[in-house]
Amino acid sequence: MRCALTVAGSDSIGGAGIQADVKAMASLGVHAASVVTAVTAQNTREVARIMPVPEDMVQAQLDAVLGDADIKAVKTGMLYSPGIVGIVADALEDHGMPLIVDPVMVAGVGDSLAEKDLHRALKKELLPMCELVTPNRHEAEILSGIRIDTPDDAMLACELIGKEGTSVLLKGGHMNTRTVVDYLYLSSEFTKMENPRLERAGHGGGCTLSSYITAHMAKGIDIVNSVLRSRDLMQNSIASMYSVGRGDKVVNPIVRMNDESVRFRILDSVDAAARRIMDNVPDIWVPSSGINIAYAAPNAAGPEDIAAIERRIVNHNGRLRKNGSAKFGSAESLSFVLLTVMKSHPETRAVMSLAFREEILDIMEEVGLSAVSLSRKNGIAEATAEALRGVNTLPDVLVDREAPRNDRFIRILGRDPEDIMGKLESIL
Repeated sequence: MRCALTVAGSDSIGGAGIQADVKAMASLGVHAASVVTAVTAQNTREVARIMPVPEDMVQAQLDAVLGDADIKAVKTGMLYSPGIVGIVADALEDHGMPLIVDPVMVAGVGDSLAEKDLHRALKKELLPMCELVTPNRHEAEILSGIRIDTPDDAMLACELIGKEGTSVLLKGGHMNTRTVVDYLYLSSEFTKMENPRLERAGHGGGCTLSSYITAHMAKGIDIVNSVLRSRDLMQNSIASMYSVGRGDKVVNPIVRMNDESVRFRILDSVDAAARRIMDNVPDIWVPSSGINIAYAAPNAAGPEDIAAIERRIVNHNGRLRKNGSAKFGSAESLSFVLLTVMKSHPETRAVMSLAFREEILDIMEEVGLSAVSLSRKNGIAEATAEALRGVNTLPDVLVDREAPRNDRFIRILGRDPEDIMGKLESIL
């Protein structure tokens, strides 16, 4: 499982801070390690008291986590003091994982969560080394030094905050607009995201969004897609807010878990197809490295959203057997083929590998399955993209004639495993 790290304050009501971060990351299948910077006595109405964690204890937590776990991405939330900012910056300086800074200064209920001069420390020490900073309107005004009233103001603030090279996601929830417009400033270009304005964003909204982004980046997803996917999740999180006290509602950080039934159905489909493969496919059709079938979740962004048989189906003494069950992240090279295909044909979410044999291709031609050959001058993803370029109708089969002998495969494409099984059984 991928690991991410959150460096933030503890929220006693459990709707923001470390508690929200852990839940949001876990909902996306990412393990969340944590470094606590402050303990707060707060609820949905007020922040009653803040006790900063001693700086040497913050340092000890960072040393413990970074010295042991393979952290793929880090987010910071409430850092509270310039001293803690410096400790975090020093600890992360020699680590190459992406850093997402949520510049927490004020709680959603309006109470301060920062010492004086925190924003100067953030600008000097953390922003120059981070991949993305995610301010709301108030935080962006402090970091940029300008008042934000219009879209032009928002874009200028992004440019000022990002002048050292960091990307900026200026959240539009606190703007006085009919819809919510967020601005992503990346490589001197803007991406605007407009969403319907739902209820007033509740307790923990900023923490949850930055945690979603961090979890996606821990999975290796780029900034733009991490932000876009996280913003979609956030809309559902706000729509499903709930009450735990007598003040602000709490943003729901586990909406992805509500979609797990889809992923379970995908796993069941792959396992069912594997049983049919083992019952029907001749052993001579199985590649020496094994046969596999992969099935992607809707809008899959990476291999972690594609299920396949773990360690493939192999030929063992003339009988086919599985080395594992269906599992997300097990598709290996098939995932790169499928992700490339889905860019232009998102309805095609399944692929299966067979050994390269001319007699199989002859049978496929006889039953009317269309095939396209790959040129293996580049990697499999590039070869797939090149083969599909200019093709109006997606072929049923991709053929690897030019690959080294042990890497030659016939790959059957389909909408789902059932579609692939239909094509497979037509040639058996």
